[in-house]
Amino acid sequence: MTIDTRLFRNALGWFATGVAVVTAKLEGQAPIGVTINSFSSVSLDPPLVLWCLDKKSDTLGIFNLTRHFTINILREHHQEISGRLAGKGNHGLDGIEIVAGQSGTPALSDALAHFECEVEARHDAGDHIIIVGRVLHFDQAQEGRPLLYHRGGYAKLPV
Repeated sequence: MTIDTRLFRNALGWFATGVAVVTAKLEGQAPIGVTINSFSSVSLDPPLVLWCLDKKSDTLGIFNLTRHFTINILREHHQEISGRLAGKGNHGLDGIEIVAGQSGTPALSDALAHFECEVEARHDAGDHIIIVGRVLHFDQAQEGRPLLYHRGGYAKLPV
């Protein structure tokens, strides 16, 4: 059976997701970030999370080399940051307030939550790579609203 990829993508779009930015820094290079909406918890013991990265991403080389990364859960007012780091090209964090994590990975200072991870595994999965991270440290805000993605665009929780 042949699947129409556009129709498949549209059907997947019915599943509303949160939006996150994954940040990393290789020795001697500037920190980078890439927007994702494919983030999931895997295990509580040990604490594992996963995210997926398109093999065509211009950040793939960095994420194939790094041992650490941070997943930053975006607030609803982070739409500009999300859009900027979503496409090919500029993945630098210039103009975005960051803090260094315990492993030296950058984190967005204003995110709703941070999950600082060490790479546990990388799995080939079609046109994406699945990156599993062991959570070494996390923190969270006490309040705020997440940025959401639904049917090809940003969305907000109803008030």
